[in-house]
Amino acid sequence: MRVRYTSRARGDLSGILKYIDERSPQGARNVKRAIQKAIELIGEYPSSGRRAGEQEARVLPVVRYPYLIYWSIEAGETWIVHIRHTARQPWQVEG
Repeated sequence: MRVRYTSRARGDLSGILKYIDERSPQGARNVKRAIQKAIELIGEYPSSGRRAGEQEARVLPVVRYPYLIYWSIEAGETWIVHIRHTARQPWQVEG
């Protein structure tokens, strides 16, 4: 299934990688690779993960790293809507 990103998700990913790159360029590459693998998995299996609240959004953790990827399926496309660090307050999915 085609995977697309909301502007929020693009900003999330950019911010995460920029923050890590300032501290560890290799770490940023590793995190980027892990997030990309998780998103590829979501594209192949869009019903994977678990429901995020009562809405249609789903969530999947990134293997080995403390990030969660939220997505929804709309019009036959998978939309990555948010990427966040697990230490943050739980995200309240807007409906």
